Amino acid sequence: MMSRILVVDDDTHISNLLTEALKREGYIVDKAFSGTEAMIVLSKNKPDLILLDLMLPDLCGEELLPQIKDIPIIVVSAKADVADKVGLLLGGAVDYVTKPFHMHELLARIAVQLRKRYTGDHALTHRNLTLYPDKLTVILEKTEIRLTRTECAILKLLMSNPNMPIGKTTILENISHDTPDCTERSLKQHISNIRHKLQAVDGNDYIEAVYGIGFKMKS
Repeated sequence: MMSRILVVDDDTHISNLLTEALKREGYIVDKAFSGTEAMIVLSKNKPDLILLDLMLPDLCGEELLPQIKDIPIIVVSAKADVADKVGLLLGGAVDYVTKPFHMHELLARIAVQLRKRYTGDHALTHRNLTLYPDKLTVILEKTEIRLTRTECAILKLLMSNPNMPIGKTTILENISHDTPDCTERSLKQHISNIRHKLQAVDGNDYIEAVYGIGFKMKS
């Protein structure tokens, strides 16, 4: 699942610089060079995050900010006054980066905000994995992997107790409400299926068998 980012900046050089860096990181990028153009872009595609300059033609960043709802906005501006930063953060921005900026720092701040957006109360994370039980989906290396209901229930239990080996009987008891058809004989196959789906993305094994006990997440 690739995240979509909207870059709103009237400086063509900076806009192109940001676009190239974001695309190298695997993001989908939309661009707008004014506040009005940003509103037009937003009416067509809802991004996962917005990088917003303040000094824009027609509709400035301060005027645009309160019109955008439910999308995290990182302000990227030459304005360095503390009062400006505080006002914008209280006005709805999630972060503020002063120009000139270091690209690695900005990319890190973007990654943090996207992680917060995706990792809601119902999501579980372990190493590079983020599991969304309600969607029967796990995200690994920006790749969306679909799970069966049984596979999801097993992975959810293991990720909820990442440092603890869980016995086969305990697994079956805990997932019986969601997947009553899973048996001790089929459990091993379900876990094998999960391992293969994850390995197909990055070649790593995320689940290990613990001799005489059951299974656990690899640390």
